[in-house]
This record gives sequence, structure tokens and C-alpha cells, in this order.
Amino acid sequence: MKSQALDQAAQAATAPHTPNSSMPSLGSLVRRPEVGSLIGMIAVLVFFSIFGGANFLAAGGAASWLNVAAELGIIALPVGLLMIAGHLDLSVGSMVPASSMTIAIISGHYDAPILVGILASLGLGLAIGFINGLLVIRTKVPSFVVTLATLFALAGLTLGISVILTGSTSVALKSGPVAKLLLGDYLGGKFEVTLFWWIASILVVGFVLNLSRFGNWILAMGGDAVSARNAGIPTDRLTIALFMSSGLCAAFVGMSQAILYNSAQVAAGQSFIFNSIIAVVIGGVLLTGGYGSVVGIVLGTLTFAIVNQGIFYTGFDANWASLIIGVLLLAAVLMNNTFRTMALTYAPRSKARTR
Repeated sequence: MKSQALDQAAQAATAPHTPNSSMPSLGSLVRRPEVGSLIGMIAVLVFFSIFGGANFLAAGGAASWLNVAAELGIIALPVGLLMIAGHLDLSVGSMVPASSMTIAIISGHYDAPILVGILASLGLGLAIGFINGLLVIRTKVPSFVVTLATLFALAGLTLGISVILTGSTSVALKSGPVAKLLLGDYLGGKFEVTLFWWIASILVVGFVLNLSRFGNWILAMGGDAVSARNAGIPTDRLTIALFMSSGLCAAFVGMSQAILYNSAQVAAGQSFIFNSIIAVVIGGVLLTGGYGSVVGIVLGTLTFAIVNQGIFYTGFDANWASLIIGVLLLAAVLMNNTFRTMALTYAPRSKARTR
């Protein structure tokens, strides 16, 4: 079955996308990879709506978990694409504070134009992503090890340079009104503008994965990189591009945080290391690659954010949040595996009925 799936993925990689005109049946919808994520999100939303009271569903409560989802989601989307392709990127945890300190040092400490700081931050993300991708394809070392090394190296570099240049691990930043409005402001005093950037990221990544041949390439490479390369897919360039997109999005989040909070700190952003992976796994993406969807990643991100913030509205001890997230992660993996098995067993039967 796996060889057939790889052959189909390889054929799809060289063919343009053609939409399916037939209406999906209820059975096919139930067996989609997003179903487990959707059930999980609905379950936690109902749970915290009951125990969190009216404040959880009020504008302020919704903003608390939507803001978390937006920042996490911008990083989770490219990390999810990397995981579908069979790779991991742990360096995002250091990329966030590194980009924050970059814009704060350039445009805050040295008073350079804010545009210069923004370009430098985003450029740093692209550079680190390029280095990660190049090391993975040149050394053949697993991306987990490569990006773990980059995680610590970049953290140490950020700390050392910040202390040398500014004499501090925290730097203030005053951005102009335009940058503040577009990258680091609140709508209605509650919702971060990052929400719009998250929506834009969803649309872009959704197009790439579902409506372009790059999506077929990513899925094929995650299924079997050797077969994908033999089918003519530029796996090396694709790997570098995926790591660069991950670094760029992590840099964007760090930059927007610095503009939003008017300061940057060396220690910020470490939570994104595993939170992004947790959100992606809850969304149904396999750690082994070759399986996942953008809708699932979005649902997983929302589920994580609801649990992460909802616990504070219940009156329960906040220390239980980690336990709930751990149980949720395990339940999500088991549920997603169940739906994936159903989808794989359903597909051959569907084809047999159409013959």
C-alpha cells in the first residue's frame, strides 16, 4: 500500500492540480485527517465554555486564546510543512528572541529606521533557515540534531552579542505609528493585529499545500525522500526553502512581539520550541512525515491555545495545564491514528466501487 501511495504522490508531483468535481460523501469526510483535530477542538471548547464561565467566551477571553493561537499559528504552519516533509525545526525557539533583539538593538539601541530593523530581523530568519537546510542536506544528519545544535548556538550568540553591544539582556524599542499599526497593535484594545497575519499565512500555506505542485512535492518527500528525488522532485532545494520559511515566520513573530511590547528580551520565545510541534501533532500531522493538512494544523493550534489560556478561567490550579496538554497530546495522537487508518482502508474500497 505504501509503494502505491508513493507512486501516486510521485505522479501527482509532476501533474498540475485538478479539482475534484464530485461531491464528497459523508464517509469520506469522516475519514479526513482533520476530523480528529476538529473533534478535539470542539471538546476542549465545550469543556472550557462550561467551566470557564461567561468570561471565557467574552471578547476579552476569546482574545486571550486567539492572540496565543495567532503567534503560535504563524510558526506552526511552516513547522507543519517541514514535518509533513519529514523534518523538524527546533531552532524556532531561539529564532524568536534573536529576531526580537535584532530589531531592538538596530532600531532601539542604535536608533536606525524601523524598516532597517524589520529587514534585518527577517533577513536573519532567512539566513538561519538557509543554514539549517544546507546543513541537513550536506551532512545527512537528522534535522532534529541539526536544529537542536542551531537552537543552542543561536541562543548563545544572541546572548553574547546583546551583552557586548548593549550591556544588557533587555533592550527597549520605540517603533513608528505605521509599524505599530501593522505589526504590533491591538484592535479594540484586545485583539492583536497578528491575527490578520495568521489568516494571511493560512491562505498562503493552504494554497502551497493544496493548490500547487509544491504541496505534492512536500507530501511525496515526506513519504519517501529517495523515491521523490528519483521522480524528479528537487528535494534539496525544497528542503532549504521549507527551512527558510520556518526561520522567516519565527523571525516575524519575534519582530512583531518586540514592536508590540516595545522591548525585547534574550530569554523570550523558548516556549515555541515544543508548543509549535505539539500544535502540529494535535492537528494530525505525522512525526514520520508524509501526512497532514493545513486545516488540521489550524485546528490543532486553536486547541492548544484554548487549553493553554482556558485553564485560567476555570478557577482550577494553573499547574494542571501541563497535565491537560500532555493528556490532550496523547489522545490526539491516538485519535488521529484511528482516523488515518480509517482513511487508508476506505480509499481502496472507494476506488474499487468506481471501477
